[in-house]
Amino acid sequence: QVQLVESGGGLVQAGGSLRLACAASGSIIGIHTMGWYRQAPGKQRELVAQVTSGDSTNYANSVKGRFTVSRDNASYTVFLQMTNLKPEDTAVYYCNADIYSRQSPLRASNYWGQGTQVTVSS
Repeated sequence: QVQLVESGGGLVQAGGSLRLACAASGSIIGIHTMGWYRQAPGKQRELVAQVTSGDSTNYANSVKGRFTVSRDNASYTVFLQMTNLKPEDTAVYYCNADIYSRQSPLRASNYWGQGTQVTVSS
């Protein structure tokens, strides 16, 4: 069973930094795209950053220059280094990945983590 587990969330002051990690586990064959979404109360879930298997990245305009997404294919882990955090970054951050697994080897299946809370105080 494929599972995504996030870690690294917490409470920081504005201007501070946090590093999120999401580790995928299970009968994984390969991972195409891994990324991070976030959802604040009353808001739509939005893409924050993602990285493909070819290490190309894209970011939401609101986090460009502040966040960096990367991945470690050996450990099936995606990271989100967040710097210069702002109160508007407060949200639950969810890991997302398109994964080829033993259960779905021919077509990638999309998985979500449980989410980790990031709170930025002003």
